[in-house]
Amino acid sequence: MRIGNLGGRLVIVRDGRAVDVERASGGRFAADPQAVYGDWEAFRDWAASAEPPGGAAFDPAELGAPVPAPRQVFAIGLNYREHAAESGFDVPEGLPPVFTKFATSITGPVTEVTLPPGGHTDWEVELVAVIGRPARDVAEDDAWDHVAGLTVGQDISERVTQLAGPAPQFSLGKSFPGFAPTGPWVVTPDEFDDPDDLELTAAINGEEVQKGHTRELIFSVPLLVARLSAVLPLLPGDLVFTGTPAGVGLGRDPQRWLAPGDELVSRVEGIGELRQRFASA
Repeated sequence: MRIGNLGGRLVIVRDGRAVDVERASGGRFAADPQAVYGDWEAFRDWAASAEPPGGAAFDPAELGAPVPAPRQVFAIGLNYREHAAESGFDVPEGLPPVFTKFATSITGPVTEVTLPPGGHTDWEVELVAVIGRPARDVAEDDAWDHVAGLTVGQDISERVTQLAGPAPQFSLGKSFPGFAPTGPWVVTPDEFDDPDDLELTAAINGEEVQKGHTRELIFSVPLLVARLSAVLPLLPGDLVFTGTPAGVGLGRDPQRWLAPGDELVSRVEGIGELRQRFASA
């Protein structure tokens, strides 16, 4: 199942067409795309058995963030060995670095992003897990049962702010407006042959700059759910940005930053793509 946010309304996307959930369910489920995660199991059961009408064609540019207002956003750093190496850090053990992207940075899949003046804005394609059931002290083997689905995310990062001292400001540097595009929809884990092994790529103006596979994650989605839920409760509708593979601008020689007019396309196998164009302030 693929669920999305079309014009602020919850939809199921089937064969490229959008079915309005509130109308198809006779009001059983609200139009609010965020609210569905609070009643996820009932919604999933209804969607699996319902035979809603064929739906309507839509323009991907009309899609909003599929999870527009999470209560918690977790972002994982250094979760691929080659990215840790290019960033100059040791591979994490026990718990990975965890920060947040503030919710006001969340947008849909097709956007224009204003570059902060004087900054060094970087790209980080990521798989994002969406929590579907409350999770506290969840065992790794049971973790997929607490995941509603997966989506594509970009952890756009302004490195000057992020690395300013005396202590780094990871969350602020990664939370400028538009710095957390997500989408194009949430895909349930059962749609994948192996949800633990998906290819992800990023390209700038058609040039591939990142390519990796989620099988290379140091902390897999199930392990992240287990480790995070051992510290605090994960709530329905929370987002977990799982980390980025190597190839970011910070790790290049010479370093490279996004510029006005650049188009960044981020893809995850079996889900879809994000498309961001960058503009000067």
